[in-house]
Amino acid sequence: MSFSCPSKLSSMLLLVSLLGYLIGSSKGGNFFQDFDITWGDQRAKILNGGQLLTLSLDTASGSGFQSKNEYLFGRIDMQIKLIPGNSAGTVTTYYLSSQGPTHDEIDFEFLGNATGEPYVLHTNVFSQGKGDREQQFYLWFDPSKAFHTYSIVWNKQLIIFLVDNIPIRVFQNLESIGVAFPNKQAMRIYSSLWNADDWATRGGLVKTDWTQAPFIASYRNFKANACVWSPGSPCTSTSPNSVQDNAWQVQALDAPGRNRLRWVQQNYMIYNYCTDLKRFPQGLPPECK
Repeated sequence: MSFSCPSKLSSMLLLVSLLGYLIGSSKGGNFFQDFDITWGDQRAKILNGGQLLTLSLDTASGSGFQSKNEYLFGRIDMQIKLIPGNSAGTVTTYYLSSQGPTHDEIDFEFLGNATGEPYVLHTNVFSQGKGDREQQFYLWFDPSKAFHTYSIVWNKQLIIFLVDNIPIRVFQNLESIGVAFPNKQAMRIYSSLWNADDWATRGGLVKTDWTQAPFIASYRNFKANACVWSPGSPCTSTSPNSVQDNAWQVQALDAPGRNRLRWVQQNYMIYNYCTDLKRFPQGLPPECK
């Protein structure tokens, strides 16, 4: 799989991607202040005075962390550098989720692959406990060579998944036609690195090569322009006085954004539940129509 851009839009989109990377390179939050390491013993580490976090996976365990705050709408940005080399069998996750059987969830999952083969970026949206809304992509770059910014914009109208500020997926609020939308449950940010070689790479055909362990994913420049939720209290904006930082509240795709989304989906989408007629023989979900 080549990481070059195949369309006339390529130069413009790579410039947008670079600008998104540079914007994400500004100083982010402090991992000591914003997150708790939740599992993995010493395999998860916060370094550089709280500016860098690493997760590692070996034969005994993976590792993970979660945000101290819960959020009800916002824009979440994180720079991630994925496992280099042979990452087959591994899964690196970065997502928002509430708890319980009717939980909401907004997912980025990075499915590892053999050396030289591309990662698969798996996305999903759960609302009131129902998921099954998978879209999968290759990326137009090698995500293990450098840090790239992965963002979620979540407001009352829609959810946008972005990579280096390029939209790759939009999930609209279609409650008006009976499609549940995540808008009532506050969610934490979670991330983990774990072994899933029973399914992650080519349906489980390619297993984890433990001679390459430990596998390490790195995180930096976390930023949340969001509504922090606490029980019994209204949400508190993380940027109460910044019009620019609160733009997520009404953010949607303009014409250039729609062109970028179309470019990604035409050239890099490898699975879309909305076109999987075999999976839904009784008819596609209503949001697909």
